[in-house]
Amino acid sequence: MFVPRAPNGMPLANFGDRFVAYLIDAAVLFAVNLVLAIPVFIGIIAVIASAASNNSTNASVFIGVPLLIELGYILAIVAVVYVYHVEMFGRTGITWGKRAMKLQIIRTDNPALPVDRGVLLKRWAVQFAVGIVVPFFSWVDNLWLLWDKPYQQCLHDKAAGTIVVKAG
Repeated sequence: MFVPRAPNGMPLANFGDRFVAYLIDAAVLFAVNLVLAIPVFIGIIAVIASAASNNSTNASVFIGVPLLIELGYILAIVAVVYVYHVEMFGRTGITWGKRAMKLQIIRTDNPALPVDRGVLLKRWAVQFAVGIVVPFFSWVDNLWLLWDKPYQQCLHDKAAGTIVVKAG
């Protein structure tokens, strides 16, 4: 059976391996999200209950303060995703999902060079920042590898000049 290869000869990661790695990474981020969400939920309930017990008719207490708490929570989640995919990856060279599936990200311009923070930031910005703003972009981005030739790249890989390979 023909296995597509990267410029350095390593076999390209297939859709199944990348999908399982994504699910593992999503589970890790979901756990962090849950840990952050519980105190946020309790805080919002506490603010609303406090305002109700004081017979407050100020709409900003019922709407504004909970929305500010929620905005802080959303910003925290974006920061966590950034740290996980850019900063943590930059230190260890791999996310937990990619480690479990023995996947590695390499550069298309020079596979021998390490993947630096700038490259990772481009991948993250296209995959997550654009995905937050553009409806269905994440689906198109992640499915792109199914028909991309020759390197089976997602759009975030193309933007950053990276390829995902099977390391083991």
